Amino acid sequence: MSALFFGSISTVADTSELQRRAFNEAFEAHGLGWNWSRDEYVSMLGSNGGRDRIAQFAASRGEDVDAAAVHETKSAIFRELLSSTSVSPRPGVVETIERARQDGLRLGFITTTSADNVEAVLAALAPAIGADTFDFVVDGSAVSAGKPDPEVYRYALDKLGEDAAHAVAIEDNAGGVRAATAAGLTCIAFPNQNTSGGDFTAAETTVDALRPDDVVAMVKP
Repeated sequence: MSALFFGSISTVADTSELQRRAFNEAFEAHGLGWNWSRDEYVSMLGSNGGRDRIAQFAASRGEDVDAAAVHETKSAIFRELLSSTSVSPRPGVVETIERARQDGLRLGFITTTSADNVEAVLAALAPAIGADTFDFVVDGSAVSAGKPDPEVYRYALDKLGEDAAHAVAIEDNAGGVRAATAAGLTCIAFPNQNTSGGDFTAAETTVDALRPDDVVAMVKP
């Protein structure tokens, strides 16, 4: 069989600005006096990992911050925002999932965020997209390294018994694209509103909406 992998939360719903809001509310909750502007946040999105992003920002300011605790607060706020804000699937996502199902492709949701965050975004998107949409869901607890390390994709391929040559990944950020291509997958870059200026040269193509016929055609039988 062949597989189609959605590689992050924002490949199914554009949550980037909700994420930034959650960071800023977490900073306020911890009394840090930080507030990431949109331009500032965009400049940080070349790599994955919110906790590392917090730690690096603190180091750049010479501040000693418990990045793990701040990130835990940010994640809790993000999940609350998902439950209280209208969130919709991105253009073409539902139609692509339906087409992939019709063509017998296996569907995976392959992220390195927490299981709680995955559950929250799928709950927010239900009934259009839910946990039962995917044959396989991976979260950050399954691997030791986040993207751009390819470990999560290699893990998914191994668990599904799939060959990378028969799988396509959809990623919304440069780190995710690097992870997918390093694992040998063909990658479609599907930038969100805050990653559109990233380096997606490693991707097979870059799109602003998923077109089911084009996506399925890229999955090699």
